[in-house]
Amino acid sequence: MSGAFQGQVFGLSGGKSVRDMNCERIKLSKTIYDMGMKVAAVSLMCQDPRVFQAMEMAGTPCPYMGAIGPAASDRWEKNEDRRPDQKKGVKSKILGVFSSDKIEVDQISNVSADEAAYLEKCTRPDFKGRRKSTKSCEAEWHDSQ
Repeated sequence: MSGAFQGQVFGLSGGKSVRDMNCERIKLSKTIYDMGMKVAAVSLMCQDPRVFQAMEMAGTPCPYMGAIGPAASDRWEKNEDRRPDQKKGVKSKILGVFSSDKIEVDQISNVSADEAAYLEKCTRPDFKGRRKSTKSCEAEWHDSQ
């Protein structure tokens, strides 16, 4: 950031540098990626809540303490307080729509707690972002019994 003033005889100027943490994050991530450490580069980018949510929405969860894919997704669910998007206080509205569709036992008639737990886990997106419908999961449950 800078500014200047120039009169007919006298001139004055000043400036100040501003540290852009997002720019630093991108530059560090690129450097780490170029060194061949792809998971570390993704982990660094995932510190930004927007990137974290985009990765989750794409079905490729951010790494968690070395775990990747479905294992990372499970660990993020167990440690909700460590999510970068939790630091702002609440998840985004878009992410909230997709992550708050938990099935409660009392919402479904004649459903056991085991079946409700199965349905909840079955309807979550897998690591590729694919999501099964509740009907498909119910059919799987009844076929397995």
